[in-house]
Amino acid sequence: MKLLLLVLTVTLLLAQVTPVMKCWGKSGRCRTTCKQSEVFYILCKTEFKCCVEPKNVRVKPELPNTDGSLRSSSAV
Repeated sequence: MKLLLLVLTVTLLLAQVTPVMKCWGKSGRCRTTCKQSEVFYILCKTEFKCCVEPKNVRVKPELPNTDGSLRSSSAV
């Protein structure tokens, strides 16, 4: 009986884990570090990164101009 009570207690404690925060239209998860197969483009509401599988990302983000010039990347 004591063993059953112990198993029940441990099971209930394990069920109380914090829920996973979703992002990127529920395709990503908020984590401190992303897995090797994941990338991040935005930050979550907290200090976490929104880790998304690359196949779920439809738009590639525009990278900032790093060569120091002031020219625009848009074609005018």
